[in-house]
Amino acid sequence: MRAAVARSLRQLRRLARHHAEGRAPINRLTRQQNVLILRGSASRSLCTVRHDDEHGRFVSPAVESLRNMFSTAAADSIKDVPRGGPMVEYEKRIASGDLVDGDSFQVDTIQQLQRLYEDLVENEEACQLDRYQSSEKSGRWLWSRLIAQPSTQSPVKGLYLYGGVGTGKTMLMDLFYEQLPANWRKKRIHFHDFMLNVHSRLQMHKGVSDPLDMVAAEISDEAIILCLDEFMVTDVADAMILNRLFRHLFSKGVVLVSTSNRAPDQLYEGGLQRNLFLPFIDTLKERCISHPIGSAVDYRQLGSAGEGFYFIGSECSTVLKQKFQSLIGDEEPTPQTVEVVMGRHLEVPLGANGCAYFQFEDLCDRPIGAADYFGLFKKFHTLAVEGVPKFGYHNRTAAYRFVTLVDVMYENKGRLLCTAEAEPIELFENVVTVAEAQKSSPRSSRSQKSDDPDLCVDNELGFAKDRTISRLTELNSREYLEDFEAKWQHPLHAVDNGGDVVLA
Repeated sequence: MRAAVARSLRQLRRLARHHAEGRAPINRLTRQQNVLILRGSASRSLCTVRHDDEHGRFVSPAVESLRNMFSTAAADSIKDVPRGGPMVEYEKRIASGDLVDGDSFQVDTIQQLQRLYEDLVENEEACQLDRYQSSEKSGRWLWSRLIAQPSTQSPVKGLYLYGGVGTGKTMLMDLFYEQLPANWRKKRIHFHDFMLNVHSRLQMHKGVSDPLDMVAAEISDEAIILCLDEFMVTDVADAMILNRLFRHLFSKGVVLVSTSNRAPDQLYEGGLQRNLFLPFIDTLKERCISHPIGSAVDYRQLGSAGEGFYFIGSECSTVLKQKFQSLIGDEEPTPQTVEVVMGRHLEVPLGANGCAYFQFEDLCDRPIGAADYFGLFKKFHTLAVEGVPKFGYHNRTAAYRFVTLVDVMYENKGRLLCTAEAEPIELFENVVTVAEAQKSSPRSSRSQKSDDPDLCVDNELGFAKDRTISRLTELNSREYLEDFEAKWQHPLHAVDNGGDVVLA
């Protein structure tokens, strides 16, 4: 009986979704025998459909029993059916002027996201998306650790979006994520933050036979739909565990939606022991549809750039300090400590009222990384950095950290004040990919290095620099800063000490 009711409710959900989208499902449904349909949205009465198109009479007494016993449950279920999806929201934003019309690449991408959305709705029960209906899974979790479980790969493939900087990948993925029902098990997180979380969980499961399986079980228990922004592999420790981690995740039904600047085959290109990473690319391509966004438009560059707090020249350090003081108001800046993952701490030279002040060397020329930057933005919303240099071979490690810092700041929608040696695009003019190096000179990249000792030929950094330049431009646009002001017009409760941080 329960199985019959469940099937009936699934059919009601499908019909409600088709009805909401203005479709006529009858033609398709009349090809099936004994299918429940809604007859009139007001009455919600139930009838059957036969091959001879005789509508309006019941062929089974169970139908009337279902109507009487479960009409309330069906109505409640229909109310929760996702309506519209990312395509509807995308069209609304174009109509309101929030998005630019006519970008065929974005339209192709939103169609892919709409397809994924509809597949997930269709397979909601099979994917165990409802966090409340799947609560029994949590109760069986410990037992499942003791007994080997068969693979339960999702019937729905994920989506891997890749393309140039500023083309709208993150915006479209976020738009998709925001349309998913609140009761679904879902998570949206930056790739850096995700991997930090994975390593932290691995520390907790030291000593077990397969700690990655434990971590994957925990992650899949929290989220079946996993949206990862800026998928970029640069760390050998990450590269070595990704295939096993995601094979475990996929075997537990996780559906991955991700954005990246790199095509799957270009991930971790030139990295240490890349041959051990290659199986992950096969796994990724097996479980996700790869979709390129080929737009040449960088939408971050279309704003009113250059209206922020990006000052060129070392003589501007006094101006930077004055701007910092004006933002913190009457508060006295003092050295502070930020707690990051696994008991580590980051020393902040000066901080007050949600604003932190660093010399570039203290922030990017020391052995710190994404975990420290995420910890920093849990306590501060504004960062002043003095002395950003031009990057090349001599400071490529600092360049990597600066790229990560800008990524984390952008992800957390922070505000940047800085003095720099040059405009954003000029900061990275000595950083090139192998292809760019070979294109600019018929000789090999090695001989070119000998001509210019500070030329940095680095594929990962060469790809990442475009994203950083684009984001630095947007961080200093009027539109971004107005959004920042609107976001922080109310007090921010800092994580570390529970105090109030307010925007000056």
